[in-house]
Order: sequence, then C-alpha cells, then structure tokens
Amino acid sequence: MQQKRGFNKNRNFGNNQQQGVFGPFGLKNNQKRIITKKPNPFGDKNLKTIDYLDGKALLKFTNPQAKILPKRINGTTAYQQRQITKAIKYARHLALIPFVGQDLA
Repeated sequence: MQQKRGFNKNRNFGNNQQQGVFGPFGLKNNQKRIITKKPNPFGDKNLKTIDYLDGKALLKFTNPQAKILPKRINGTTAYQQRQITKAIKYARHLALIPFVGQDLA
C-alpha cells in the first residue's frame, strides 16, 4: 500500500538525523529565537544625510559585486533604504561608483 502524499510528521528536516531534544531549527522545545535588531548606521536621530557625491559612504551599502544590500542587512529604515538606492543609482549614472565590482573571472 502506498503512502499518501502530504504532511508527514515523521519526516527528516534535511540533515538525515533524528530530531531528538532539539527541534528542526536547533532550538529546545518552547524556546523562541532571539532576533537582535542591527543598529542604524545613520543613528536614531537621522543626523547624517545621504549624499550621492560621497562615493566611499555609498560603497558601504554594496557588496563586492556592487549589488545594493537589503535593509535587513544594512539596518536602515525603509525611507533611508529608498534614499540610499536612489543615491547609488544616481552616482553610478555619473560614474562616481562602478556598476560592477570585482571581475568574476
């Protein structure tokens, strides 16, 4: 007799080991993940402004391939992330920062 497809409460969680005391995410029973918020690089009072002419400051918000980092990694607010994105794109257009970071080859 074949087993029905769908939820299987005895499934493995990708590591081919027994679940044991710890749950599928390495946490004990009834234990929640502690999520720490990354500090805002512009400070709580937003004293610093985002300027497209400051190429070195804008490169802090890109990875080595020159991709714009998301706000969950930057620690910025949604409004600041939109300003950063616009400034980076404008600075790229003016050739102040590169479109492509390091060569992949």
